[in-house]
Amino acid sequence: MITGVLAAISAALAVVAGAFGAHGAAGPQEADWLRTGGLYQLIHAVAALAIMGAARGPAILLLAGAAVFSGTLYAMALGAPRWLGAVTPVGGSLLIIGWLWAAWLYLK
Repeated sequence: MITGVLAAISAALAVVAGAFGAHGAAGPQEADWLRTGGLYQLIHAVAALAIMGAARGPAILLLAGAAVFSGTLYAMALGAPRWLGAVTPVGGSLLIIGWLWAAWLYLK
């Protein structure tokens, strides 16, 4: 149940980020970070909702990865130091691991 709540909130935040990127970002780089973060977060929120019944662990990992990946991009778009971008691939790695874990579970 909590996974579904977190996924729905994640999707809502992704829409907010995309809207802010389209209408309120400080510049083109910031808008791009918000757009990319929003896209990845929204896709993985929906994916988590879709698989959470059969693959709860991977669904949680997708949400965590999206939070790190998108969160670092959002933070930089809002003025955080650019070195934070070095953390973004950690989130991407969590996403990849989540997808591979889901594939493994579905093969079993």
